Amino acid sequence: MPLAKQLLMMHRTKLIALIGGLGATLAFAQPAYDLPRLESLALESSRAVLAARDQVTAARYAVDSAGAFPNPEVEYLSGTTRARTPAGNPGDARSVTLTQPLDMPWRRSARIGAAEAGLEATTAATRGFEADLVARLRSRYFELLRREAELRNAREDMAAMESVRSRISLRVETGEAPRFELIKADAEMLNAQKTAQAAGFRVEQARSLLRQSVGGNLPGDFAVSGHLRDVPAVQPLDGLRRQLAESSPELARARAETVRAQRQLDLERSQRWPNLALKAAMNEDPDMRASQLGVVLTIPLWDRRSGPVGEAAAQLSRARNELEAQEFSLAQTLEVAYQQYEIAQTQVTALESGILKQAEAALKVAEAAYRFGERGFLEVLDAQRVYRAARAELIAARYELATAWVEIERLRAIPGGKTE
Repeated sequence: MPLAKQLLMMHRTKLIALIGGLGATLAFAQPAYDLPRLESLALESSRAVLAARDQVTAARYAVDSAGAFPNPEVEYLSGTTRARTPAGNPGDARSVTLTQPLDMPWRRSARIGAAEAGLEATTAATRGFEADLVARLRSRYFELLRREAELRNAREDMAAMESVRSRISLRVETGEAPRFELIKADAEMLNAQKTAQAAGFRVEQARSLLRQSVGGNLPGDFAVSGHLRDVPAVQPLDGLRRQLAESSPELARARAETVRAQRQLDLERSQRWPNLALKAAMNEDPDMRASQLGVVLTIPLWDRRSGPVGEAAAQLSRARNELEAQEFSLAQTLEVAYQQYEIAQTQVTALESGILKQAEAALKVAEAAYRFGERGFLEVLDAQRVYRAARAELIAARYELATAWVEIERLRAIPGGKTE
């Protein structure tokens, strides 16, 4: 048996086992998960998401703390008195003092406002974190669909090449074709097997990455449902810009940080005003009992809060600058993603409507002509390469379309996970 044929048979045996195993995995893996189910599973099981939600809970308690009134202070003193004159009476002496600090309205409103803005910022940051996680999961989901499509095509190419090789072998044996055509067919068959083997490995890698994004609750033998061509349409750019301004978690967080910085500046400025407290006291000794009412006033004479006020003002300026930078950056990112979506959509339309169909028709004509002896084997190979290239371009264009949609959805991050 020629060496080339031995190598071909050896590679074919190994590849049949590999592709058979992958096919069984893809065909019989249960259950099948669609994209919404994967997203729900990831958000439910992600420890990082749960930790971010705990931050929101902590921020809510911070609002409660900011709204709490100051506690009163009670002071109790007890001792003895000694008479220093004959008329004095020795005995026990006691005093009780109650002090209630007053929470000034302007200070209280600024403190609560800062805490509420902090809650909004934390909530927006958590929503942004969830949007990033979902976007990463969606990218890996479409990556898996892409690799599975490539594997199906590679298996089809291998089967088609094996059929062509069988015909060439028969023609060589009958003397209708030179032996170099069989050698060329063997080389092409080995290349098709190598391509299918690599496509199988890429499928397994994509499956591992997707399971990593979802979490351990996704079984190892899972399968996904859906097709790479099932990418939702997006709204016009003007509508997306409005949604970005209204629902972007990054912009919401930046705006909340600006409000918090403003409230913190108001709070620091309010600290310049005197603190006021009500005070009641009762003193008792063997000779008398006295009751007193009064106020306690702190005078900001030496510390005018210049440092904290200046720091808060600088933080407010920083927050405003970051908000403007974020608005510009996200708007540009949205435009780039939308342009990528339009380019990919144009490529998909061109490939589906004309290029792929023409390449497929040319391949069928070349194969038919070869069967009837009107064309050579090299022309069939050229037609196969053109068809494979067009098919690969279509898969790549659909994947680019999907990744552009994922990025647009990440930027919008509409609460509730709506895509429209």
